[in-house]
Amino acid sequence: MLAWGAAHTTAIWLDSNKHKDQYGNFDALLAVGEVSALQCTDPLGAFEKLATYLAKTHDWIFGYLSYDLKNDLEDLASKHKDSLQFPALYFFQPQKIIMLRGNILTQMYIPDVEDQANTDFRAIENQSFLPKKPSNRLKIQSQFNKSEYLKQVGTMLDHIHRGDIYEANFCQEFYADGSIDALETFNKLNRISQAPFAAYFKQAEKYVLCTSPERYLRKKGDKLISQPIKGTARRSKNPAEDAQIAHALAKDEKERSENIMITDLVRNDLSRVAQKGSVQVDELCETYSFKQVHQLVSTISATVDKDIPVIDVIKKTFPMGSMTGAPKVSAMKIIENLERHKRGLYSGALGYFTPEGDFDFNVVIRSILYDAVKKYVSFPVGSAITAMADPEKEYEECLLKAKAMREVLEGN
Repeated sequence: MLAWGAAHTTAIWLDSNKHKDQYGNFDALLAVGEVSALQCTDPLGAFEKLATYLAKTHDWIFGYLSYDLKNDLEDLASKHKDSLQFPALYFFQPQKIIMLRGNILTQMYIPDVEDQANTDFRAIENQSFLPKKPSNRLKIQSQFNKSEYLKQVGTMLDHIHRGDIYEANFCQEFYADGSIDALETFNKLNRISQAPFAAYFKQAEKYVLCTSPERYLRKKGDKLISQPIKGTARRSKNPAEDAQIAHALAKDEKERSENIMITDLVRNDLSRVAQKGSVQVDELCETYSFKQVHQLVSTISATVDKDIPVIDVIKKTFPMGSMTGAPKVSAMKIIENLERHKRGLYSGALGYFTPEGDFDFNVVIRSILYDAVKKYVSFPVGSAITAMADPEKEYEECLLKAKAMREVLEGN
């Protein structure tokens, strides 16, 4: 399905990688072609335009929200260099949707192309698919050397000790100049990561190769679900050592405090759009083991207030607390002063809206962003800085999170 879909100018592939998700809608989904599209280069007014577009299409739409939409929500700005220049927001209404649930394949086509359904099915059945090792040999660079990174984290800690904030997600960009085979690079990255919110997104020359383990926000009916991740530890090939690492992560005071702070922030965000008394923490600091890392995940649910418009649910909770910090606005201001790249789509969200007004979005992390015309590749990573943070350990955590992306880009 993906190999067939990737030949289209606009395509999105959402892949659960067989993770069991009680809140999910499908195992995998492919949407291709554009009936219509909404692109906002400027963050200002973008959410209002998205609300209008949703009402106009009243259909499935797929796309992304960049981190810099924060500037449409608060008195904030993004002044760093933007080497990729992805739109602040991009959504499209597809011609064709192919959804896989278990052994059931569903094709949803607009009336104009319904007669192509059987032909497409046969084409997908006959699609040649021979995964090959990407021939990438890129030279990866970073916006910070180690000493510069440690200095910036020290400044972040000064803000925390002064009481300006009590947690912030500090990120650095790894990047390279050069061309890649986007599909083969995604296939390898997805094989070695097997994340539950993986996605391949292509729009003309812009690509998102995403192996995210994190859900930002899901709305189904009147139910809201958010699953922030904070707390990371490496995996081991030795089962006994791996179990020991997972156990230590679950008990780690610093890692748990990161997660609990953000869980509290998400609770507060959801309370702005929820029925009174409906916000609850279903899981707190649960250990989830992914192929590359162990993570602490919390699950917060709420019943949405029936008078809150769909887009307002996102506006009141965006950007996600796990990628900002607390208090959120103060953290975002400090982040802007200390980071050296414009985040753009990184730490934004990618997903879809349904005709019924439901939605599901991941957090764009563990992702390669690529412009095939500019021949520029970017994969930022970050970690949460709290009062207990050790700058050296935070640097090592960034390298751990960058490992899979480096592997597929450097050709190791």
